[in-house]
Amino acid sequence: MRMTVWAGVIGVCAAAGMLAGAAHPAAAQELSEKSVRSFMDYAWSLTPQQFSKQDGKVIVIDKKKKDAVMVPMDVAREVIRVGRLSAHAQICNLADHQIINHRSLMKREEEKKTWTDQQLVYINQLHLTTVMLLTGRIRVVEKEGDKEVVVDDGKAAQKTCTDEERTRVRDTIIAYVESGPNFKVNVAPIAGAPAAPGGAATAPAAAVAPAAPTATGSTTVPKSK
Repeated sequence: MRMTVWAGVIGVCAAAGMLAGAAHPAAAQELSEKSVRSFMDYAWSLTPQQFSKQDGKVIVIDKKKKDAVMVPMDVAREVIRVGRLSAHAQICNLADHQIINHRSLMKREEEKKTWTDQQLVYINQLHLTTVMLLTGRIRVVEKEGDKEVVVDDGKAAQKTCTDEERTRVRDTIIAYVESGPNFKVNVAPIAGAPAAPGGAATAPAAAVAPAAPTATGSTTVPKSK
């Protein structure tokens, strides 16, 4: 699947590179407003026109009413920051931690009682888009003098993670989850790492992770303003 890149969207990939190479989990806060906006625009292009929740409820999104679905810049920054953590958890094979990191984000936003169902779907998609950028599922290619963003349907190139990085990502996610709303999950410990702080887990992690939406609408990326 190929998408023409408008001028502002190339900044998304540059920003993704900066996030991937950053040592501190809060690095997403250093993104410029233009870069955050590019992430937001790209996530919007991949937001589905309809999304089915686990309880069977279908959420329909009017792709002609973008402004009604967008979230404020500070919220988008936080979603990107948490998405970066999820991406690193995926790279470090911390599947359970990736799940609870995403679920903690969504539960925080749900409990604000501020967002419409459509906005919650968009927040979920912004998180997913960040993960895809940082794990290599989205890349920029040169074609006949032009640049295109390619979403790889195949397996992305394997990225590496040291034991130190893995432990740091794990500890950062645990701290983030424990600072938010309570929910019970089962998270497998890292071999040789100190036990995670907090109470005993009782529910399987898979039970708390909503399915990621699949884009069904237009995939043309709008020009950033």
